[in-house]
Amino acid sequence: MKSRTRTMRKTPTSAEQALWYLLRDRRFSGHNFRRQEPVGPFIADFPSYDARSIVEADGGQHAYTARDEARTRWLEGQGFRVLRFWNHENLTQREPVSERLFLALANPSPRSPLASRPSPARGEGKEEQ
Repeated sequence: MKSRTRTMRKTPTSAEQALWYLLRDRRFSGHNFRRQEPVGPFIADFPSYDARSIVEADGGQHAYTARDEARTRWLEGQGFRVLRFWNHENLTQREPVSERLFLALANPSPRSPLASRPSPARGEGKEEQ
């Protein structure tokens, strides 16, 4: 898998290059994204461990396949939010893609440790009577 990720990093698609330009060097909301990184048994396009998010650049081969659904469910089960953008969006609609990314990263994933939720076990979130 290591050689495959290395190859994918060296030969990115135009859509991946456009997304990487937005995400690299903590440019986007200060989150650290990696490029073509193994996450469990999968290679994620742009995972951010601190944001518990994975940004994917999808071409036509990803048109709602069962394999992609299973992959997304597994990643979400690990606490990641998966944000998918079609290649043509990355290349022709950069501003809307940036806005969607910004809004998603401003609101932490429900499974993320960044999301603060009351703990019913500790009695938090109950109204005073």
